[in-house]
Amino acid sequence: MTTTNGTTTTTTISATNNPKKTNLLDHHSIKHLLDETVTEIVTNRGYNEDVRMSNVRLLIGAIIVIVALFAQFYNKKFPDNRNFLIGCIVLYVLFNGILQLVIYTKEKNAFLLTYPPSGSAYNSTGLMISSKLPRFSDMYTLTIASADPKSISAKPTVEFTKSVTKWFTKDGVLVEWLFWKDVEALVTNYANANKKSK
Repeated sequence: MTTTNGTTTTTTISATNNPKKTNLLDHHSIKHLLDETVTEIVTNRGYNEDVRMSNVRLLIGAIIVIVALFAQFYNKKFPDNRNFLIGCIVLYVLFNGILQLVIYTKEKNAFLLTYPPSGSAYNSTGLMISSKLPRFSDMYTLTIASADPKSISAKPTVEFTKSVTKWFTKDGVLVEWLFWKDVEALVTNYANANKKSK
């Protein structure tokens, strides 16, 4: 909270009366909490989340579930439904392969894809944000890259690697202002970076 000319303004940081807490012995839980907080920070900076790829994954997942349900509840018994089951198995494997291909080629390790920032020029791209927190390690790596790396407007990838012990108390409470400061600095570094040379 800062005061300017007698007027009090509040910075855009999550309220401390509702602290975010996690299990420090579970690296999946730590990564999930940090990733969620990064999403909150980036969207507060004017980047709207691009959910198109998530919707594609949900659609493919729904098709896989429907195929499995048809195979389970088809009204003929084995072996009369043998050809039908073979068809369902082929479709199940095919759509699972397509789903993995989409994840590997399009989303990679990204947990957040965005549109270009609100009010930005036509020649900017959205963000692709990914993170890593290896098992048995306290080193969290956050990476910001262009959502469209082939675009002429794509900027160089930026990242940091820091120990999660810097952002959590011994009770597993996230010290949000410290984490916000680091993430916002990385977003600013990306925004101020020169475009990639082609």
